[in-house]
Amino acid sequence: MKSIKEIFGGDLRQYTMVIVLIALIVGFHIASGGRMLTPSNFQNLLSGNAYVLILAIGMMMVIVIGHIDLSVGSVAGFCGMVVAICARDLGLPWWGAALVGLLLGVAVGAWHGFWLAKVGIPGFITTLAGMMIFRGGVIWISNSISIPAPDELRFFGSGSLPEWGPDTGLNNSTLLLGIIAIAAVAWLQLNGWNKAKRTGSQTPLWTVITRVVLLCAVIGYAAYLYGSGLVGTSFPVPGLILVVLVIVYHIVTERTAYGRHIYAVGGNKAAAALSGVNVPKTYFLTMVNMSFLAALAGVMFVGRATSAGPSDGVNWELDAIAAVFIGGAAVSGGIGTVVATMVGGLVMAVLNSGLMLLGVGSDKTQVIKGLVLLAAVAFDVYNKRQGKKSIIGHLFGNRESGKPESPDAASSSAVPGAKELPTQ
Repeated sequence: MKSIKEIFGGDLRQYTMVIVLIALIVGFHIASGGRMLTPSNFQNLLSGNAYVLILAIGMMMVIVIGHIDLSVGSVAGFCGMVVAICARDLGLPWWGAALVGLLLGVAVGAWHGFWLAKVGIPGFITTLAGMMIFRGGVIWISNSISIPAPDELRFFGSGSLPEWGPDTGLNNSTLLLGIIAIAAVAWLQLNGWNKAKRTGSQTPLWTVITRVVLLCAVIGYAAYLYGSGLVGTSFPVPGLILVVLVIVYHIVTERTAYGRHIYAVGGNKAAAALSGVNVPKTYFLTMVNMSFLAALAGVMFVGRATSAGPSDGVNWELDAIAAVFIGGAAVSGGIGTVVATMVGGLVMAVLNSGLMLLGVGSDKTQVIKGLVLLAAVAFDVYNKRQGKKSIIGHLFGNRESGKPESPDAASSSAVPGAKELPTQ
């Protein structure tokens, strides 16, 4: 047990959500008679939930600044409908229609940001109004009927990476993606150990190597799973878009002045303002970013569904919010990470997929998801009261204070903005 703790860096209770995710996958695989861990199911799981996970990235940032966005589902549906109408009625090419949808998302975010940052209306009220406006808007402009989407958008909504090169028994694009991921993880872990060693860390090298082997084994199995499906299938394009966004937003939130401002504002708005942070600007940019991601999610969903419908986006905001809080964000703001949010989102996605494989109805599924959300946050609150660090911090080097948080600070990371803040 001591060796296991050394490998993962502490008390195993800190790995709650990752352990839950693995347990759910294994449990559903056994209960469904081996139908969970199959190429086709995992391809559908990722491509079918990518748009909600994209929403969760933006939602995490909104929640970190101490607000919440209830409009994202309606905005996604509205922007998706506009894309379909622009392509059908205005004759725009698919890329032109998609660009209009994304720009519309930016405009909607600026609208929400204006009321929050300039007028001072709380984000909850601002986006509640936005949810009503854009939910009504999508029904209005569609006349309550579905509108076909450009065929080219199917590639971004449900496409797979192409095949090329020699016959390796796997999809070569997926195989290459797995090799790149393994190399990146190994380099990050070993580079982090070297930096820690120079600062006097006593972490044994063998623990880092063992961790690298375990992570690379998981990545390798995932590459095999996605690359060994039927001919013409591979790692989903929506999944690739999601991976790129996770990397970009991880860097933005952890390595940029804007990212530090987000955590500082959410942790203590008054102190952040005294430190030179432009609080209204941070609010404004965060709301713009959220609606942009909502528009992107809407465009991808339209491509997957091959049409835009008046009910698109209903309750998407609830799944996005649940993913963020299962991933450890604090209700009071200031705490949360992109990677942890993805873990929370995958827990919800696996729950949906596994319960569907078992033939559980949508009503019971909602009850179970609600109980999981409540249990996950309650357990994370308990862990934070013990002052435990999270697996996300150990694997990806997030800064954590190691101090117990208040009960609503259920989190997998501490405030990155705790360091000296750059001024505007």
